[in-house]
Amino acid sequence: MRSLGSLPKSVLILEALGMVLLVLAWLSLKQYVALPVPFASPVAGVIMIFVGILLMIPAAVALFRGMAQTIAPQLMQRNDKPTSPDQEKRNDADH
Repeated sequence: MRSLGSLPKSVLILEALGMVLLVLAWLSLKQYVALPVPFASPVAGVIMIFVGILLMIPAAVALFRGMAQTIAPQLMQRNDKPTSPDQEKRNDADH
């Protein structure tokens, strides 16, 4: 994958929401921003951090999958047809 822009829009939206949630949790825990009562406690801040990280995981998976396809495309292809005996002999390393 060349950049984050090549990811699907839904994954980019989840990534952006995760970043916003992480920044909001950090600002809340450092008491730079006053959030409403249910979100103002330290426990809510920690929960927001975990949810923010969970929202960012799909983008990481998509980036790693794209990188794996670029580096080793044979690992990502499905080979449903059986190999012929001639092809096995040609690729045999014990000679």
